[in-house]
Amino acid sequence: MKLSAIFYVVITTLLLVVVTIMAALDLSFGRVFFVVVLGQIMVVVTVFRVLKDAYKTNKTFEDFYEDAPVSKHLY
Repeated sequence: MKLSAIFYVVITTLLLVVVTIMAALDLSFGRVFFVVVLGQIMVVVTVFRVLKDAYKTNKTFEDFYEDAPVSKHLY
């Protein structure tokens, strides 16, 4: 089963939130350090997976912003 890139983003985000909670609760340095190192590894893996993901889109820079009308010639 191939996991999507968003899965890695969510897991990495949750892991780094856990680091913040662990540090705030003043848990032992060894445990916090281990989770920090694991989080840094996950950040690298996540960036790699996001950049290598086979995501395709039909959008181009000509589409610009779709939520608000913006003139292509601002000046």
